[in-house]
Amino acid sequence: EVQLVESGGGLVQAGGSLRLSCAASGFTFDDYAIGWFRQAPGKEREGVSCISSSDGRTYYADSVKGRFTISRDNAKNTVYLQMNSLKPEDTAVYYCAAAGRRLCGVAPYDYWGQGTQVTVSS
Repeated sequence: EVQLVESGGGLVQAGGSLRLSCAASGFTFDDYAIGWFRQAPGKEREGVSCISSSDGRTYYADSVKGRFTISRDNAKNTVYLQMNSLKPEDTAVYYCAAAGRRLCGVAPYDYWGQGTQVTVSS
């Protein structure tokens, strides 16, 4: 059974940090690029970041560039999203997803997690 399980969300004050984890199982993790998405109430889901499997190349939305860092540990089948200098507008449910190619941006996301809530208070 394919599973993506996010953890690490919570309530934090503006300027604080959180580290999200995405633990994967049930598929060949090394063959998949992994992305982070978020969806705030009343808004469309947006892509936050992606990390390729083949070369570790990373991509970020402009809104998080310089504040968020994505990384992956293929030995642990886990991807992380380090979020620093958090702002109230970062409040959302954060999802990780696996795309069926090693590079970001070349395949749709096949598998999705259930999400973890991040709330940033002002």
